[in-house]
Formats: sequence, structure tokens, C-alpha cells
Amino acid sequence: MPYQCSECQKTFSQKSNIVRHLRVHTGEKSYQCSECLKSFSRKSNLLTHLRVHTGEKPYQCSECQKTFSQKSHLVTHLRVHTGEMPYQCSECQKSFAFKSDLVRHLRAHTGEKPYQCSECQKTFSQKSHLVTHLRVHTGEMPYQCSECQKTFSLKGDLVRHLRVHTGEKPYQCSECQKTFSRKGDLVRHMKVHTCEKPYQCSECQKKFSRKSNLVTHLRLHTG
Repeated sequence: MPYQCSECQKTFSQKSNIVRHLRVHTGEKSYQCSECLKSFSRKSNLLTHLRVHTGEKPYQCSECQKTFSQKSHLVTHLRVHTGEMPYQCSECQKSFAFKSDLVRHLRAHTGEKPYQCSECQKTFSQKSHLVTHLRVHTGEMPYQCSECQKTFSLKGDLVRHLRVHTGEKPYQCSECQKTFSRKGDLVRHMKVHTCEKPYQCSECQKKFSRKSNLVTHLRLHTG
């Protein structure tokens, strides 16, 4: 004989199941962690929580041997190896392996920027962007060059700077094979081949491929 919940009419085959279910409605949390006193409605949830204190990680990935405290975390991690992307954007059909990535991506369509700087009120769509921005106000420069000890606020700036020491030039022109250490330099160089001149003098309408050349030219008019 099935057991039915008087609150939501959901039915259960065993009495113990409906007893556990009723805690959803009553808010009862009878299982308490002896370490931090956090309470749970189910014993299984308490046992899972205790791994935070014990460090136990019983679920292991068969591909890379990484371990996890919860089975659900292992299931999510396996997508790194399988390439599975179950979360799809309804706007552009782009797919993601993790729900959190989809949530962040959707802000590109909605324009939502939930993270606000307490100093200047500028807003950001991702928390990591806010963390990086705050360095403008704090002056923090956590990335240091091991060669000359120069410091940078952004990791990308350090990566680009290191090419000064290594001589690496990963950006190559497809027309003449000339190489550059920075992508911006390659973009500017390509205008030599395309004859693109986006910078125009407001005085005589002469055009230039580089902004620096326009600035130099303007001195002819300003003296």
C-alpha cells in the first residue's frame, strides 16, 4: 500500500521514504555535524559533508586518477575526458560541459553584470573579471618576471613580457612570414598588405595605417 504525502500528494512505496520526504516540508534537520554543527535533513548528506573535515575522496577518475569527495563531482569531471556538453544555450545553440559555464555565457545575451566594484561602481559579467579589475585600485601586481623581477597585474601581460627575454615571436604574417611577439603588432603590420588606412587627418583628409603616424603628421598643422 503506497504512502502519500498530505502536503504535495507525492506517493512512496516505503514508510521510511515518506518520513525522510516530510522533512522537506517541516524543515527538520536532525543530523548534525560534530565538527562545525551544520545540520542536515538526511544522514547520507551528513556523511557526504563529513568528507570536508576528513579529506576523504573515495571517487576516482579512471582516466587521470583524480579523486573527488562526491560522486556527482566525478560525473561532472568525466566530461573533460568524454567531451560531453549537455548544457546548450537557447539563443545561439553553443554547448557547454558545465552548467556554471552556460550561466556565465547567457550574460553575453542578457547583458547582465551582477558583480560590481565597490570603489568605482563599474560592473562585470564574471567574478574573475571583477577580481582582476580591483587591482587597478589596490595596485596589486601578483605576477613577477623571474628574469628581471618586473611585476604585472595581469597574467597575460607577464606572458607577453617574457617574450622580451626568450625572443619568442608566435604571431606570423601569412603574406610575408614576418613574425611578431604581440598579436597587436601583427594586426598593425597586416595593414601594409591590405593597404588599410583607418586613421584620417581632420585637416587635410590624408589617411594613415597607424595612429602614431597620424599623431606625427598632425604636428604639420599644429606646429
